[in-house]
This record gives sequence, structure tokens and C-alpha cells, in this order.
Amino acid sequence: MQSITPMAGVRLRGVWSDELHDRCRAWLDGLGLGGLTAHESGTDAHGAWQRFWLRAAPLDDPFDTSDLAQRLRLLPDDSDRDLDAEILAALLLSPLAFEFPSLDEWQSAVRLRRFIVQTGRRTVLAFDTEQAERPDCWSWTEATGFILLPGFELIPALEHTLWPDLSGRTYSFSCYRATEYVLLLALAKELRISHPRALAALQAQWQEKAIQSGAFHDTFLHEYGSLQAPLPMRYYVPGDRLWFRNPDEASAGVEGYEGSWVFYLGQGHFTNFWKPDQPYTLQSKCIELYHWRDGLRQGRIDEAIVEAQAARTLADPQATQRVLARMMRLRDPAGVYAEGGCIDASREAVRCVRPATWSLGVAL
Repeated sequence: MQSITPMAGVRLRGVWSDELHDRCRAWLDGLGLGGLTAHESGTDAHGAWQRFWLRAAPLDDPFDTSDLAQRLRLLPDDSDRDLDAEILAALLLSPLAFEFPSLDEWQSAVRLRRFIVQTGRRTVLAFDTEQAERPDCWSWTEATGFILLPGFELIPALEHTLWPDLSGRTYSFSCYRATEYVLLLALAKELRISHPRALAALQAQWQEKAIQSGAFHDTFLHEYGSLQAPLPMRYYVPGDRLWFRNPDEASAGVEGYEGSWVFYLGQGHFTNFWKPDQPYTLQSKCIELYHWRDGLRQGRIDEAIVEAQAARTLADPQATQRVLARMMRLRDPAGVYAEGGCIDASREAVRCVRPATWSLGVAL
């Protein structure tokens, strides 16, 4: 990634043929973004490149993507095309250059983000940092984590785990593990389209040992933005995984309340796996985290107190502004609890998949 510059957008590598130009133009036009997108070509030490960005950003603040869909008159809840357009427009607004090795990879990345959003919208889980439950198609040992039993396919197994409208019940997860399952399902669906051999390898991996926690991040994800070069606090791309940090040291000592892992769904909304009919806004998420300190009781968090306090704050404009002034700040570094807020400097996205840039120990 490059350092942050205004409207870096998307950069593709490789020689740009007339056929690729026509395909790209047809794609942009089909999403209604052709007339808004600027393009330039160049060469650097790594070879030829093409850069795309929004010619005239339809925003007062070009890095606030919360009402991007509304300003572009999109209906992402009702249309895959409109959701793809919101995703693509947010990428084209990026202050960091999203770099892809090909047009196919760029289109894969947009489609994969669509699968993340759609999966996240439908996921309903029970929050639990100590217990973990899965359907009968999974088996668990401490050495392997949850792995697929013989005869079960990865995609339907994940769907039945995350979606109670299929399984008939909700399963217990921590918020971090929940995000891994959503990412894994979205990745598997994209590989089914663009890289079937990699999907077979992914299935084989989860029949032997689950990849999780730090290994999951290192294998499948990349992080953009940093504390040294932070992203704008209101810049999010649908499908981003991100962390809201709890800046209160006392309540952050309770397991599961160190912070909150979510996905950005677009239209100013973030996932709420526990109450999916009540997705978070940036404002409501900041206020909920702030009131975790009020819910601290004898080493645990009383969610009823948090919910009541958050509702009280949201009903009082002055109280809302006081809380947001404290929380809408970049977070402190790890281990520091000082003047920082709950906003992280970075976001996470899935690595390129065509061809797979991650290794599962097999030739892809």
C-alpha cells in the first residue's frame, strides 16, 4: 500500500490491452459509475499500471462513505448490482491505493465483499466467550478446533452454522470467531466461482484442522491503514472487517469486552450478530462501547445496564455529543489507556484469490 493521498482509488498492474479496457468500461458503465470514474496509466519500478478513481466524489467529505449509497441513489439491500456499485464506489474513493494484479482480481474482490455483506446481514448468533456450539456436521478437539466430518461440504455446513433460518437454532460464538466464519463462507463462495481448486483445498484443510485467530488473519487477510498513517475515521468499504476498541481499561479487562469485531455492511451500518434487525451505526456502536464501563459488575458486564444507559444517551443530543467527543478518536496503541477513543486506524480485507496468494500447503 502507498501512503495516504487524496483519492488514490484502485490501481491495476500489467499491460492494458484494448480488450481489457473495453471489459473494464463495460463493467463500470453497468454499475452506473463509468461517467464518474477517471483513469490514468503509468509505469514504475514494478511495471505498468492503471489507476482509477472517482472523478467527482459525490460527498461533502470525500472520505465519509456512510451515505454514499444514498447520494448515488442506490438500493443495496434490494439489488446485487447496487451493492456492487456501493462497494466499487467506496474503493474508488480510497485514500490508499487498492492494488490488484488484474481486472479479474478486482472484480473478484468486489464480488467477495458482496458475499461478506450478504452473509453478515443474515447471520444470527448467541454471544459467548467460553462456550462454542456447532451443528452435528462439525467435530471438535483442542488440537484441531472445529473440523468438518466426512461427507459434509464446507459451504452448506457454514450456512447452517450461521443462519438459523436454515438450522432452526442459533449457535454460540465470540464476535471474533463469528467474523472468521463469515469471512470463510464468503471466501468459499467466491472460490466456487473463480478458483474451484482453491475451494477444494479449503475444504480439505477444514477436514483436517481449522485455521483460526492470528493464523487466520495471516493466511487470508491483509490490513490497510496503520497508527502511523491512519485511515479517515468515517471511511469504510462494505465488506471491511474492523475493530472498535474499548478505551476503558477496567471494563476492557472482562473477556470478550476488549473491543468489538464487526463488518461494515454499507449505508452507514455495521453488523450486529446478536440482534441483526438492529444493525449498528457508527454513533450507536461508539455509545454502546462507552457504556460498557457502566455495566461492569464484579468482573462481568451487565448487558441490561449497558442497553439502558445507551438508550438514555441516544435520547439526549447533548449527552450523545459528549460521548462521541470522547469515543470518536483514534484508539491508543496496544496496552495504552489514555486519551484515545474507540476508532481503529486500519481495516481488514481478504487477500487476492486469483490465483490464490495464500498457501494451504498444497499446490494451487
